[in-house]
Amino acid sequence: MRTLAVIATATLLSTAAQAQFTFDYLRAADDYYRKGDFFSAAQYYEKYLANKKGKHAGGGQNPYVVQAASKKTAGARPSSDAEAVYNTAESYRQLNYHVKAEPFYKQASEQYAAQFPLAKYHYATTLRALERYAEAEAAFKSFMEGYGQTDTYSAAAQREIQNLQFIQQQLGRKDMRLFTVNKATSGLNDTGAAYAPVWIGENSLLFTSTRPVPNDKSKSYINRVYEATMSGGVPSGVVPVGLAQEGETHQGVVAATPDGNTMFLTRWTIGKGSKNASIYSARKSGGAWSNPEPLASLNVDGANTQQPFVMPGGQQLLFSSNRAGGSGGYDLYMADLGADGSVSNIRNLGPSINTAFDEQAPYYHAASGSLVFASNGRVGMGEFDLYWSKGTAGNWSEPQNFGYPVNSVKDDIYFASKGTARNILEDVLFSSDRSSACCLELFSLQKKRPLKMISGTVMSCDNRTPIAGAQVNIMDTVNNRTVATLTTDASGRYSFTLEEFQPLKAVASNNNYYANFLSFNTPANTDEDELTNPELCLTAIKYDEPVVVDNVYYDFGKADLKEESFPELDKLVKLMQDNPNIKAEISAHTDAVGSDAANMKLSEARAQSVVNYMISKGITTDRFVVKGYGETQPLEPNKNPDGTDNPAGREKNRRTEFKVIKN
Repeated sequence: MRTLAVIATATLLSTAAQAQFTFDYLRAADDYYRKGDFFSAAQYYEKYLANKKGKHAGGGQNPYVVQAASKKTAGARPSSDAEAVYNTAESYRQLNYHVKAEPFYKQASEQYAAQFPLAKYHYATTLRALERYAEAEAAFKSFMEGYGQTDTYSAAAQREIQNLQFIQQQLGRKDMRLFTVNKATSGLNDTGAAYAPVWIGENSLLFTSTRPVPNDKSKSYINRVYEATMSGGVPSGVVPVGLAQEGETHQGVVAATPDGNTMFLTRWTIGKGSKNASIYSARKSGGAWSNPEPLASLNVDGANTQQPFVMPGGQQLLFSSNRAGGSGGYDLYMADLGADGSVSNIRNLGPSINTAFDEQAPYYHAASGSLVFASNGRVGMGEFDLYWSKGTAGNWSEPQNFGYPVNSVKDDIYFASKGTARNILEDVLFSSDRSSACCLELFSLQKKRPLKMISGTVMSCDNRTPIAGAQVNIMDTVNNRTVATLTTDASGRYSFTLEEFQPLKAVASNNNYYANFLSFNTPANTDEDELTNPELCLTAIKYDEPVVVDNVYYDFGKADLKEESFPELDKLVKLMQDNPNIKAEISAHTDAVGSDAANMKLSEARAQSVVNYMISKGITTDRFVVKGYGETQPLEPNKNPDGTDNPAGREKNRRTEFKVIKN
């Protein structure tokens, strides 16, 4: 019995010691968590939960440790098991360690959602960070269904759902073969950050970098401006730009006037977790830069002013600022720029560009007339995405997301393009942290412009059957020239390719049909690679069937055409021009007033007058047969049955006819 008592006592003491040890993990974790040491907090929370697993994870009390723990309970109340799980997830989120955060958020959102309603929100953001986009979308929707509040989290969740749908749509794009994205060479990307590319002339590239400076360890990872001479995308040398820079001051994100003699740059300091940024200017003289001076009329006390860009022509300056009076966060602004470098007339780019969040890194691509900027306040793929808008100050179009792979699920910001008016993405440098654990890096991007495919079908207007062997001439309506000559296949289809969509006209013809045309322009979405035209139908030619040409008038008893006949005859001219293979008989008829011989002669003269008019418009003589039928082919009786005159009948009999004849 004594042996059993000793064993029981030892067991109780061991259990109590283990429980106390577990309890100490929790107290230590809580202490680290309150201090913001999230790494240490996460380690101790995990140790606590691992020791609790399978024992008292439900939050029940252990009767053997009540008294042993009583002396340790002074001070802050220790976390519950639910809090330990949630705080572990929160700690890993603060560390951006999403793989570790995910299972704890999942547990908190499933078991403790009532206690921690934001667990589902953070679980969803963690899934997005892990690129599990469909799951993240479902998690955000689940959060919205159960949250029941209208605040910043519900608004953010709604935006996240839109973003996730956009991400999934972009990652499924079918034109990825057109893009080439590469990290810039090691000469540009080095230890630390490299970003904000700016072309000066054709081959000189300025950019900002935090690369360490040799033999200056005290100033490592300070932002500085560098210059590279580029040839074929490869730098032949990367050197610091000779701008004075003191102490721990950062400077970079530069812009230059068209003559290259004035530079604008951002200078900033970081103290107590806050940034203080202003725009400075420096002038080049004798190949050297003056000391940067602040633009007093641009900078505002208590606000950050940064990221200058000089507009083409050098008369305006774009920049970003979080000054009072904006839409919220950082807004984009424009100021007039004087020849002496002074600024005036500062104005906000307005709600068509700026949101309640941050708009930064303005850039203007002159060739395409596009304002490019970064924003975290619109539907996109990551924190900052790159957008473009066309127009002028005060009249910008709705910004469009460049989409993947220009943008990624991380930050994409700062853009410089050597692209053409038709292809801004033809030759681009931009900054992204998509493949970096810490910093922005420089990337190159090229997008090919595929040939545009245009197709259509030629059909019979009478029975909607396809017409094989029809000739289709594609005409440039601006320059009035033939772009392509095609022949329809057995299904009546034609197709051709062009480098770019443009205003065109398809003219279809066939020996047995009258020619017809269809005008077309660019598709609604200019990024589309294919355009399918509506059906182009042709009317069958009915040979040897005369057609009355209305509204052709002659002087009484004469063959002279009246001027009011010309519009109708011009239609015949156009018909003959559009159908150069047809020949036609032009005939004239009279009523029965007058002698047969006189009427025959008059009708031949009138038919000849019509042909002469058409010849004067460029139709050749050999395409006509002139016939006068006099009064021999009446359509209506010239007299009534009782022998009285029939004016209506005689009017119908006085006519001009057009008849296609076979060759």
